[in-house]
Amino acid sequence: MIRDRDAVATVAVKNLDSASKFYEQTLGLTKVMQNEEVLTFESGTSKLFVYRSSYAGTNKATAVTWVADEIDDIVKTLKSRGVSFEHYDLPNMTRQGDLHVAGTMKVAWFKDPDGNIFSLVTPPNATARQRVDGSARPTA
Repeated sequence: MIRDRDAVATVAVKNLDSASKFYEQTLGLTKVMQNEEVLTFESGTSKLFVYRSSYAGTNKATAVTWVADEIDDIVKTLKSRGVSFEHYDLPNMTRQGDLHVAGTMKVAWFKDPDGNIFSLVTPPNATARQRVDGSARPTA
């Protein structure tokens, strides 16, 4: 079943040339495939599909999240490359510059040129990752 298969984040963009520059030069991802309609990037051990669509940027929720312990450094690097960070008023979170903080968890949101929302997050307990049970797995 799919529990043993990798999932791939998929993001719609209007212009593949602009997207290619942003994902490669700004975010530092490695492009591993390109054709007339789709770009594929590596991010850690994951893949990110970026495809041309007239619906690009219409998602009003977070499309892709990167989990990283060094979120402060990543935010500084991305800011130096021209990325603007989003600021939200969220319950039980305070804002420290561009970071939203709840206990030991830090989150930062930003958008790509098409308005797709991305986030960087440090898990609440970065040294001991928690396992989430209850996935859609067959019981027999």
